[in-house]
Amino acid sequence: MDNFSTIFVGSVVLLQFWQINSQCLNGCTCTTDRRGRSLLCMETTLDGIPGNIPEDFTKIRIENAHFTEIPRGSFAKLPELEHLWLNFNEVNIIHPKSWEGLGNLTELRLQGNKLRSVPWTAFEDTPRLKILDLKHNRLDALPENALKHLSSLTYLDLSFNQLTVISKDVFLNWPLYHKIEDGERVPNVVLAFHENPWLCDCRLMGFVDFVRSVSPPIILMNSYLSCSSPQLRAGKFFHEIDLKTCMKPVATTSVTNITVPAGGSVSLTCVATARPEPTVWWTYGLKIIRGFNESFTRVDEDTMKLQLAIPSVQPADRGVYTCTANNFLGNSSVSILLDVKSPGTPSLPSPVAPVDENVYIDIRIAKQTVYGITIEWHAVLQNPAETWFTIHFGEFDIAKKELIYIGPGINSYSVSDLLPATKYEICVTLKNQVPRTGQCIVFVTGNDISEMEQREKLIHIIVIVLAMVLAVPAGMYACTTDIKFNCFKRCTERLRRLRWRSSELDNSGDGESSFDSLQAASDEGLCKKSGEERKPRRRSDAKADRGSTAEVY
Repeated sequence: MDNFSTIFVGSVVLLQFWQINSQCLNGCTCTTDRRGRSLLCMETTLDGIPGNIPEDFTKIRIENAHFTEIPRGSFAKLPELEHLWLNFNEVNIIHPKSWEGLGNLTELRLQGNKLRSVPWTAFEDTPRLKILDLKHNRLDALPENALKHLSSLTYLDLSFNQLTVISKDVFLNWPLYHKIEDGERVPNVVLAFHENPWLCDCRLMGFVDFVRSVSPPIILMNSYLSCSSPQLRAGKFFHEIDLKTCMKPVATTSVTNITVPAGGSVSLTCVATARPEPTVWWTYGLKIIRGFNESFTRVDEDTMKLQLAIPSVQPADRGVYTCTANNFLGNSSVSILLDVKSPGTPSLPSPVAPVDENVYIDIRIAKQTVYGITIEWHAVLQNPAETWFTIHFGEFDIAKKELIYIGPGINSYSVSDLLPATKYEICVTLKNQVPRTGQCIVFVTGNDISEMEQREKLIHIIVIVLAMVLAVPAGMYACTTDIKFNCFKRCTERLRRLRWRSSELDNSGDGESSFDSLQAASDEGLCKKSGEERKPRRRSDAKADRGSTAEVY
């Protein structure tokens, strides 16, 4: 009888052990102790949170499983769950209802994931949560209401993230902080904020004050928090810095009217005072100036001086130059009127001015994209380091074009987001001159084509070549200026299937023609009579024709 009892008890134990493990997930381990059942999945690759976890588990630990998302209601069928460890996965998305049904959860660890943000309202479903571990993630912001639903928290770890600024309102909106301020007795609360790239300017003032004044029951795991930026405070501890209230920018200048002789140089100066450091820029004719010689000098912690150097001033440079300073509180501007005094009739002409005023600009299409083009230009200048250009761009029929000022040393510009079936004109001029013949390109965008494989044909380039207007599809070169009009007549006869518009061809040399496509192999000899010998071209001829070919890639 004793032997029978022993065998019976052993069988019952084996049966219970088999039942427990038969309900465990493949590749995971399940255990039972006095605190309840536990699920341990270590280095088991999972596509996501398993949906067949038995509902009686009180602790789940899934680590190095490489899943990326915690969907809505992932643990909704586990009402007894108290401890959830999801460390060292690749989680970057948490649904606002991921913790739905976890009313008994007291510990949540998400260390070593790839979280850039957390839906803090999700913690409405975890009113008993005490431990929240988010260290070694990529969090870069903490909203003002982040702790609103964490009234039972005793441990919060946000160390080793990318936090730069935290508002003191985060703690003023924390119910637990109010209990402490009201003198209620609460358990100790441990906070960890170290190893974040803190931006120590006026925006961090409230948080710095909080860190300095914190005392039990609130305890900082590491109270020696240090600044990463700005440069003047980098490496300093919070208790070593003195931050002031933020301030809207104020831009000023000592001189609002400047008169200089033509050919001279001038430096426009603007002083901007603000907290935090503002972004400062110059505009001329309502356009941001780019590529000019700008210099920044820090006067003190809150003040910077911005200078704009304009070399070899010409009459076209006269006008209003505006300095604008901006930060998150607002902006401020100050303007300087620049007047250029033209010299009297000189006994000898200036050697520099004629070069600048009559310089030849070689402009071409350098690149064609689906919805835009890039132009390049070349000009022979006596002082290239001191000469700037103006881009005139807009629809062909609109007289007032958009102006973009390009500083010295820059010889390309890209236009994008073009509308279909629209005729545009883009010109390059020296400084602020009016466009002249040979300094413009006209192009027409084709009809919008829905098929992806046809998108490269959306834009057809039309290039102005002296008195002619030529249509150039992608992959083709425009005929040069030394061709005659009958070239196009012969092309018409050879390429009837390309549907030339005869009405436009009848309008002499100033006419405008367009076609949808040409075989790339047909450009050689396209405008050449059979048996006609190509004339040898002198170097000077080639140089003169440089601007007459539009290269479209």
